Amino acid sequence: MKTALNSLIVAFSMYSSIPVPSKKMNDKGMRYAMCYFPLIGVIIGALVMLWQYLAARFEVNNIICAAVSVAIPVLITGGIHLDGYLDTVDALSSHKSTEEKLKILKDPHAGAFAVIYGCVYFLLYFSMWTQINFNAALVLSIGFVLSRALSALAVATFIPAKKSGLLYAFASESDRKMVKMTSILYAVACVAGFILVDWKLCIFAAIAAALALLVYRLVAYTQFNGITGDLAGYFLSLCELFMAIGMFLGVLICY
Repeated sequence: MKTALNSLIVAFSMYSSIPVPSKKMNDKGMRYAMCYFPLIGVIIGALVMLWQYLAARFEVNNIICAAVSVAIPVLITGGIHLDGYLDTVDALSSHKSTEEKLKILKDPHAGAFAVIYGCVYFLLYFSMWTQINFNAALVLSIGFVLSRALSALAVATFIPAKKSGLLYAFASESDRKMVKMTSILYAVACVAGFILVDWKLCIFAAIAAALALLVYRLVAYTQFNGITGDLAGYFLSLCELFMAIGMFLGVLICY
């Protein structure tokens, strides 16, 4: 019980800005941390849907509604995943060797391409949120859990690019069998939730998430010889953007 609680605290302290008791990171705390990672998505999704409900109830302007919906995940996570996305696109845009790309990932400075693609990311993500209906917003809220479940599954399954860093520590210290099992259960529950909300939109969301995971693996293995913490953030950001685009296309085609 104590180990489980420690793992929960580690997950929330590392991957969210939600205040939690201070805990020293150790192998016991990291063992099941990825099992609790998707719970942060539950909180984000709940807050987004609460905001969507209030916005509809008080007839808030659609642009403001979309802007706050985009801001909530960033505020809850502290932008940690977007940081990984920015570092990754910076490295990919350098067109340098694998070794040089890995060095760029470690560079704390933001390059020009990080700024450019960061702006592109938010423009696309925000615009998708302005064009979806309530059911699509609910699917995207469940998607915050799915993206983290797939990210945890990748940590337990994919090959790390190097034998150092935070992701390697989590991957090596985690109970991989338990992480895989819980991640799959989360993913199945998310798909079931998609179907209950709208089976048509479920198809678009599932395809978008699967495509993001495929891109993640392809980019990681061909460009970096494995995954890193920054690449994990890149995937999570990409997955949520892809699902938003999927919802836009789903609403456009089906409704």
